[in-house]
Formats: sequence, C-alpha cells, structure tokens
Amino acid sequence: MQRVFITGSDGMLGSDIVRELRKKKEYQLVCSTIADMDITDLRAVMNALARSRPDVLIHTAGYTGVDLAQREQELCFAINAEGTKNLAFFCRELDIQMIYISTDYVFDGKKKKPYVETDPPHPINTYGTSKLKGEEHVQTLLTNYKIIRTSWLIGLHGLHGKNFVETILSTASRKSRLSVVNDQIGKPTFTFHLAQQIELMLSVNASGIFHITNDGICSWYEFSRRIIDLSQLRNVTIKPITSKEFRSLAKRPANSTLENARLQELKIPLLPHWEEGLKEYLRRRKLKAASSVSEGS
Repeated sequence: MQRVFITGSDGMLGSDIVRELRKKKEYQLVCSTIADMDITDLRAVMNALARSRPDVLIHTAGYTGVDLAQREQELCFAINAEGTKNLAFFCRELDIQMIYISTDYVFDGKKKKPYVETDPPHPINTYGTSKLKGEEHVQTLLTNYKIIRTSWLIGLHGLHGKNFVETILSTASRKSRLSVVNDQIGKPTFTFHLAQQIELMLSVNASGIFHITNDGICSWYEFSRRIIDLSQLRNVTIKPITSKEFRSLAKRPANSTLENARLQELKIPLLPHWEEGLKEYLRRRKLKAASSVSEGS
C-alpha cells in the first residue's frame, strides 16, 4: 500500500485528488490543510512528515491570488517558494517522492506555439515568479520528483469554490451584458480530470517536469461564450475586450498554452478536450445543487 500525503487537501484540486485516490484500495491518505500544517513553518513541516512517513507527497497547497500577489509579494513568496522549499527539504531527508503542482504562468506568453517542458521559463507577474522559485527549490533539493504544470484550473469542490465558470455564471445571473478578455489564450483544465491523471502519474517511473492540461485551446472570451451556451442562458451577451481594457493588477501571458509533450513521449493517455470537461462540470454542478436542495428539504 502506498502512503500519500496531500497538502491543500481542502482546496479545489486537493479535494478532487483525495476523492480520486479514495476510490482505490492501494492508497493510504494523509490529508493536510493549513490548520494541520503551516508549510512556512519548518518545524511544523518536519513534525508532520516525520510522523506520517509517506511514500509520496502531493503538494497542491499554495497562494493562488494572482492579482493580490502583486500587493502581498512577501506572503506569496513565503508560501509558494519558501513553503515548497521546506517540504522539498524534508522529502529529501526522509526519502519521499514529491509531486509539486505548478503553473502555466511561469512563462511570459510571447511564444507563438504551445510551451513544452524544456522551454525556458520567464514569468511576468509575482505569482508566476513565486511558483517558478518553488520549482527551482524542488529541482535543487530532489532527484525523485515530478513537477506538474497545469493551467486555468476549474474545480467544483474546495474551500472557497471560486473559479472562472462560477464567476461567469454568477455575473450572468445579475447582468445581461458581460465583458471578457479575448487576447489571452490557454487550456482550461478541470480538477477532476487532472486528479485522475495525477493518480496515474503515481505509477509512472520518470522524474522531471510534466505539462498536464485538458486538450484544446481557447481565449477567456471563447471559454465564457461556451459556458453561457451550455448553460442555456438566452439573454446574456458577451463583449470581447483587450487585456488593457480589463486593467488587472497582474500582467497575464498572452499565450499560456502548454503542450503535453512528455506525456506523449511516454505514451501516457492525454486528458479529454476542455469542452468535455465543461459539460461534465456543469452536469456535476447540477447534481450538487439538486443534492443540496434535497438535503435542505
């Protein structure tokens, strides 16, 4: 039986990884939240890992507020860089394999094609820089590791329940006209699909960096149009705007598409198209809403 320690187990991705691994008898899970272990506290990390002695650590916890990170740089780096360093250090000391979840935002978006794992990173915002620093700590301290870069994560569960799909649906319930950025492209990735792939990666005998996303490329505008169409919201119109018009605190890469090159090299099955993920997300969302109503009645 493989003992798996999951940081951020109450988060959007972490909660789906827990759900996925609990389906299988070969895993014994140790689920960690910030209430259980502050990853910026070296002694807390040492005590938690020494006590649980996992075979694998899946590190999903992190500071994810891309815009807020521009104002809270010290906190962002403490969690994403130094917190990851603390975990990597004790993974080395205790001979634990580490799987670190990273981001498409380690790239600057200037490439005209999708980024492959060997492309040199060049982040353009604090969040991306902090996640890259985390990658560097993992690579420096460990040999038995997998860095999984993913993009535009969408999940139904987790501590806060906020994601792009919910933002669009919430805004559309209040307004008939929306404005969405059309000059940033990427690959929407659904946490239930990514969790399935991470479970598969536990048995892959290879280390290094892996890009794992749903298939298909779109802009935020195109993604929002499909959300509205599949939700059958008839009286909502969406206006495409530029990143300059949107005026966010953090710069975003214009192209953050990730090519799943290493998965293809290793002949590992790829995730389905993001539209299939969106359909499944909306189906699960509807079931969750119906279940909530049933429990409340």
